[in-house]
Amino acid sequence: MMKPRLFFYSVVITLTIPLFASAKPNILWVYVEDLSPWFDCYGDELNAGKTPVTTKLAEEGALFTGCYMPSPTCSTTRSALITGTHQGTFGLHNHRSSRTEKSGIHLPDHVKTLPELFLQAGYETFNLGKDDYNFIYKRGDLYSVGQNKEHKYGKSGTSEHGHSAWRDVPAGKPWFGQIQLQGGKGAGHKIKDRVTDQEVTLPPYFPLEPVFIKEWSAHYNCVRKTDIELGKILENLKQDGLLENTIVFFFSDHGSNRSLRHKQFCYEGGLHVPLIIQGKGVPKGTRADLVSGLDISATALSLAGITIPDYVQGHDLFAEDYQVKDHVVSARDRCDYTIDQIRSVRTEHYRYLKNGKLDRPLLQPQYRDPRPPTQRLRALHKNGKLDEMVERTFFGPRPAEELYDLRKDPHQIHNLAEDPKFAKVLATHRQHLKDWIETTGDQGQHVESRESLKACLDRWKEKCVNPEFDAIR
Repeated sequence: MMKPRLFFYSVVITLTIPLFASAKPNILWVYVEDLSPWFDCYGDELNAGKTPVTTKLAEEGALFTGCYMPSPTCSTTRSALITGTHQGTFGLHNHRSSRTEKSGIHLPDHVKTLPELFLQAGYETFNLGKDDYNFIYKRGDLYSVGQNKEHKYGKSGTSEHGHSAWRDVPAGKPWFGQIQLQGGKGAGHKIKDRVTDQEVTLPPYFPLEPVFIKEWSAHYNCVRKTDIELGKILENLKQDGLLENTIVFFFSDHGSNRSLRHKQFCYEGGLHVPLIIQGKGVPKGTRADLVSGLDISATALSLAGITIPDYVQGHDLFAEDYQVKDHVVSARDRCDYTIDQIRSVRTEHYRYLKNGKLDRPLLQPQYRDPRPPTQRLRALHKNGKLDEMVERTFFGPRPAEELYDLRKDPHQIHNLAEDPKFAKVLATHRQHLKDWIETTGDQGQHVESRESLKACLDRWKEKCVNPEFDAIR
């Protein structure tokens, strides 16, 4: 039997571990899939009072209303954020590329991923969810806790602790962790307090039909479900005595998966995401300035006291010398078997797009083709029953350039690129894009390698209908 004095000291030591485990803060990325910022704290009227967890997190931390991801697609965004660089800089810009040895992409020797930088700084690392990175890597080099060290090519990790994956971390060690939530891919219909189809209002680029309305309300319910799941994570942190020493980043990889013209496209719906950062040392308040998803990477390093490498293209959002951006650039290239090239510049009041594939419509063959909304849209198009604006949006000729005044046209319907009144605005955005291409070395300006296209063709076979595949069939 343990002597009373020894038992006393044992209890003291056990109870104080969570409180004094590390002088360094833990960094947690709650990395949500496919979710638009339709939260109460973002002013959404339908979710007013319905997403209390994010509201409280925003009140206690920093809410960013103008965060835009470098890509509207998951693997390219993940590749960008995990390196802190635009996906095109190191050739990571094609969705789900580098999935075979022959098509493999290697990062330059001097480039380390964020988990590797955290490991070098004495942190433990974990990722409960996707890697989905478009480069060759060994998972064990990135994640030290609860991971299969042989995984590569975008495999996912597991942990028996679910939304408390930090419980696998050795006591007393600081950690950088990623927890993935399903977000827009989740089962929002299972929550009790649901948005009904009758409550939602569709944007004008969708036909006013039940199949489209249902998708819109479903995303609202995914937002509410995500709020509940975030609450469970925060409660687990609190119960484990870690909440006070953990800086929480809550964000999504891109916009709604359910809505055509959102995910995979460089409009507001595809690129605008929630971003809330809360924890010790984080200034409270709402920031309306433009923010790049790459700033998440730089800020996480800085808050952990880790020097930001020169190759990182994001910036510490809380640095004393932080300079507010006047624009943010995003890009989309091949997604699965669908080849496209879109570049977009977001400034305070405008969104500019440059389309590189004018021989194909916006709604090319894609992964959402089996879904009822896509099938219905194609059927209405085939039968000539779409109104002119919807027909033009999804099936009309692609304009080389698009320019939208978001103050007057938040749904981005009225293209001002050919309006002489906006010639100067257009020229400014063109220059922003030109400078970005040169500064980042955007490899998306070049044709995808034969090896990469072959790997895509081998996987997707007859679905690969773009002319780029003809030379390698």
